[in-house]
Amino acid sequence: RCFYDQKILQKTFGEWKEWWTVCRERKLSLRADSHYRHLLNNLIFKAWRAYVCQQQGKRNKYSVAESHAKKQKLLRTWQRWLVYVDVQRTKHGMQSVALAFRERSCLRISWAVWRRRHHQNCTGHEMNVLALQHWAQSLQFRAWLQWRELYLYSQNDKQRETWAVTHHQHWELKRCMEAWLGYVNLHRAKKRQNELAQEHHRSRIVRQCFSNWRLSWECSRRMHAHQKDIEKLAARIALWRVFAHWKHYVLCVEETGQRELAETHYKHCLLVLQKFWNRWKSRL
Repeated sequence: RCFYDQKILQKTFGEWKEWWTVCRERKLSLRADSHYRHLLNNLIFKAWRAYVCQQQGKRNKYSVAESHAKKQKLLRTWQRWLVYVDVQRTKHGMQSVALAFRERSCLRISWAVWRRRHHQNCTGHEMNVLALQHWAQSLQFRAWLQWRELYLYSQNDKQRETWAVTHHQHWELKRCMEAWLGYVNLHRAKKRQNELAQEHHRSRIVRQCFSNWRLSWECSRRMHAHQKDIEKLAARIALWRVFAHWKHYVLCVEETGQRELAETHYKHCLLVLQKFWNRWKSRL
């Protein structure tokens, strides 16, 4: 009973230990899930922050580009205004000279010819200046378009590289998590198999010990019974020897009637002795 109580206590402790291990593994799995969600949230927040910083950088660059374009437009306008002022000053100077020349000269025909030629030259000069300005503006506009195209292409390349790095990190994290979960499941299965094997080994050892103890107990019980039967048989044999000596004495002293009675009694004793002998052999 003490051995049975001990085994019951061991089995109860083993089941409690298994339950405690399962609870601990469940807590570890919950902590791992929480850590994984926290890590995903952290990665999402980092990606969102990088995206916000990128958008802010884009907005800053666009504002810088727009400010630069406005400054270029203002500079071209200022340059045109300066050219116009210079041309007007030149015109005014030439007009004043022409008026002075007109005042000094009375040749109206020469003045008209000169005026026409001067007007043609001024018009040609203005047209050349406007053509040069238009050509410079077109060159600046083409340069600005090429710079914008290159900037957008570089930004798209950076965005694709950032997306590729993020995707690779997510894929590596997913692969590591799958490998870790597979390792945890394999370790749990191996641990469960080891515990079952140990439990089976302990139960087999307990059954074997109990069987050996029962066999030894049965053998000792049979030996004690056999020893008691031998002692009884030895007593009966001693009694038979005494009876044989007594019979020999009676045969020598008494007469034939007592001899027959003794023989009858002897046969009865032999029958009883044979009965006990057969019973002892059957028990043995």
